[in-house]
Amino acid sequence: MATMQISKETLSILKNFSQLNSNILVKPGNVIKTITTGQNVLAQASVAETFDTEFGIWDLGKFLATVSLFDSPSFDFGPKSVRISGSSGSSVTYYYSEPQLLTTHNKNVQFPDAIVSFDFTQSMFSDLQRAASVLQLSDISIRSEGGEIHAVALNKKDPTTNQYSVVLGETEDVPFVFNFKVDNLRMVDGDYRVDIAKGNVSQFTHSKLDLKYWIALESDSTSGY
Repeated sequence: MATMQISKETLSILKNFSQLNSNILVKPGNVIKTITTGQNVLAQASVAETFDTEFGIWDLGKFLATVSLFDSPSFDFGPKSVRISGSSGSSVTYYYSEPQLLTTHNKNVQFPDAIVSFDFTQSMFSDLQRAASVLQLSDISIRSEGGEIHAVALNKKDPTTNQYSVVLGETEDVPFVFNFKVDNLRMVDGDYRVDIAKGNVSQFTHSKLDLKYWIALESDSTSGY
């Protein structure tokens, strides 16, 4: 077994992935992926570590909670289990899940040409999330209004509810409304470049990490492109 450590950055990405899917299959290499059970959100990150062994984790949240029991843990990945050891000599053997029991995505994403692109800062997104929580709003709509791109937190089913809006940037004078569920927008903190393509698909690219999310738009999204 090869001993290695896993950075806080990678553990943070895995924690975020656990919010999208409770299980994960990590393949040899430095790329980790996850996909929601509804297959409407796919995430992929290239991390600092290179894993030599394929391993599946059935309950990723439980695995990360186990890792948090140790200060500066080291990992020995074997064929059927990983041994997690702390600096004090304590350790735990954590057994893998069978890969066929896990929700996985093996294909590489070929994202089409974008029809709309904009920057989505952490500050803007935090404001939207906070407003959606306070006002109990379930949707976020990206729309063109008077040559500007607006992100609006709202409840699409009730047009009389309160709405919260922020301006993301400028755009061409072409009408579009791209709708997302708030629950699908669960990304690692940071600024993102957002590209939206025909076919109701979007790509969120982290500005500092090699991390991307592909998030399906709601079917009622419309575009003049």
